[in-house]
Amino acid sequence: MTNELTIHAPAGLPWIEFTREFDAPVSAVFNAHRDPDLVKQWLGPRGYEMTVEHWDFRDGGSYHYTHRDGANEYGFRGTFHTVRDNELAVQTFEFEGMPDEIALEFMRFVDLGPEGQPGHCRLEGRSIGSSVEGRDAMVASGMEKGMREGYERLDELVAASASA
Repeated sequence: MTNELTIHAPAGLPWIEFTREFDAPVSAVFNAHRDPDLVKQWLGPRGYEMTVEHWDFRDGGSYHYTHRDGANEYGFRGTFHTVRDNELAVQTFEFEGMPDEIALEFMRFVDLGPEGQPGHCRLEGRSIGSSVEGRDAMVASGMEKGMREGYERLDELVAASASA
């Protein structure tokens, strides 16, 4: 089943909201955000190689990773402010190619079972940028394609682990 990514970037405001459902338990989707060996298998667009230099997914932890597309390199870093298992992650996000444009991101992991489908969850996110111009540059950079392909890869990853 293909679940659609929904992105809302209101004109004139410095944030992006997104939602995406997964046919997997919330614990599997959360763990794929926590474990750096899993993160590098799904985060970002297809065809990019990812190196995780540092990933400390806990309150006060930090991260740094690099995507490579041929000779091009794109570095990202931030701090995890709040991490609550299977529920919430709050972090900063900075693309090193746009220093000083740091976003504050909220990701809520919502369990949609047992009243919904067992093993079904939704990721709800909001990324608040420091400026409308920075947010618009992020949108124009191909962010939606990267998110869409990354979440497709996450679907494949959690499906493979469920069948193993």
